[in-house]
Amino acid sequence: MGPGAMDPILHAFLLCLLTSLSAVSTLSTLPQTCLCEVMNSTATQDSHEDGLHLQVEVDGRSVMATTDTTYLCATLDWYPQDRCNYGSCSWDHASILYIDLSNSLLEKSLVALSPLRLRLGGTVQDQIVYDTKLGSLAQPCLPLVKDDSFISDYRGGCLSMERWIALTNLFARTGTLPAFGLNALYNRNRSADGVWGPWDPSNAHDFIKFTVDHGIFVEAWELGNELTMNHVVTSIPAKQYAQDVKQLRSIITTLYKGHSQQPLLVAPDSTGNVAGNEYDWYITFLNESGPGVLDGISRHIYNLGPGNSLDLVEKILNYTILDNDLDNYRAVQRLIQTYGPWATAWVGEAGGAYNSGKNLVSNAFVNSFWYLDQLGLAATFNTKAYCRQTLIGGNYGLLNSTTFRPNPDLYSAILWKRLMGRIVLATKLKDAYPQLRSYTHCQAGSKTGGLTVLLINLSNATLSVVVDIKSPFVGEPVSSKNKMSGLIPNKSKVTLRHEYHLSASNGDPHSQTSLLNGTPLELTPLGDLPNLDPVVTENISPVSIRAFSIAFVALPDAQVPVCIYT
Repeated sequence: MGPGAMDPILHAFLLCLLTSLSAVSTLSTLPQTCLCEVMNSTATQDSHEDGLHLQVEVDGRSVMATTDTTYLCATLDWYPQDRCNYGSCSWDHASILYIDLSNSLLEKSLVALSPLRLRLGGTVQDQIVYDTKLGSLAQPCLPLVKDDSFISDYRGGCLSMERWIALTNLFARTGTLPAFGLNALYNRNRSADGVWGPWDPSNAHDFIKFTVDHGIFVEAWELGNELTMNHVVTSIPAKQYAQDVKQLRSIITTLYKGHSQQPLLVAPDSTGNVAGNEYDWYITFLNESGPGVLDGISRHIYNLGPGNSLDLVEKILNYTILDNDLDNYRAVQRLIQTYGPWATAWVGEAGGAYNSGKNLVSNAFVNSFWYLDQLGLAATFNTKAYCRQTLIGGNYGLLNSTTFRPNPDLYSAILWKRLMGRIVLATKLKDAYPQLRSYTHCQAGSKTGGLTVLLINLSNATLSVVVDIKSPFVGEPVSSKNKMSGLIPNKSKVTLRHEYHLSASNGDPHSQTSLLNGTPLELTPLGDLPNLDPVVTENISPVSIRAFSIAFVALPDAQVPVCIYT
């Protein structure tokens, strides 16, 4: 695109707006209507264009960053059926307290994502008590009831141990690794000037003791939800919060004494403005808690704004919006390097659009552009867990809250899990075309130096992409500068690559059906998840990425030394 040229998607979008203004009485539906028309028109354009030719460069000579093998994470929330936002009630029976644990699609989805980190938490967690029968409760065990006089819009909330055992039995069967968010406000007193006093850990102690005594596996314990400066319910001073997590660490150390491995401790699950006014809060929090306490520093991401925004689709397809959280990623990196090198970075909750997301956006194909880009971006900053809000519940669930049927992002998550390994390789676009987003990881489970490139095409043009990989081959010195061009290692015998192309059914960004290599992803007649099979093609030409589509391109035998797992 030459100097002064207009991006094709912007040109088509503006043209649609101009030609539509005289035909409608309201502007509220114009942006998404026009974008849908633009996306639907690309099939015709593609047939007349050779495509833009772009080059992606991958540095396979060293490791850029690493994630955990359980980097992919999702959440379960406490919100019950009567949780509504903007007139939409999208939670049904997805609550931790009420979800049908015998649903076969729930179990099959967990197995497909296994091992999956699953965070149990959310706003309501800081009023849930645990009916362990091991000690007296400072607050009664009452059901969760809608009450608008409470900041969280609910009062009560109680987890029985029968329900806890049922939940963790499902987790054990499916290889799910729970990270449980504890009530950080339990029996906590507040002074006349509004400052919170110390946490009462008695109920949490009894709950953890019950868990240990019954041999229940918990990968991580967390304390509190969004209780930092930019709070939803209330704010706890950083010094006090640090003392509280130190107390929780002491409980964990004592109750898990003699165990070969202790669970992680992760906090504070802030609202995420780490680069802004919360940065100093975090410095105090880390200085006061000190080494040997926290394993993970967690924050939340809702960088698309509220779920009732009329321009969510446009935001998702806007590369500048996709980059709008970069300062927070960098701030977390600085905090860990300077004040908490013993801890790792977690994204504890990320739903894109807050307040339950938006129907036909958060649960539609278009959301995969945001979701997969987030997974790729977070990984480049050494993030060890990225927890999608939610597994089920709200409009942003990987599963439909009522039917449990997969939304498009479930299939995106499964492909990520299967193809993108722990090791992240530096990837950059040689050509100035920011509508193509690209990320490269060593291929998951590869023992032959394989890698996978994720390509996200935000434009309405077909792209012809060559990937150049700078890397020594197996047996060559690290200083070697040999190059693999056109996706083909020029010294290897590799002749094939595996391509997984995701697109929207009928070119509709609001479609709740994804196409994989042109085939709709639908449940089988027996109710099983479909196979996610690649197109296997000879490694002799660039990869063609259609407009508004996503591609995983795997090279199983690329022979990149840093990608040979031991």
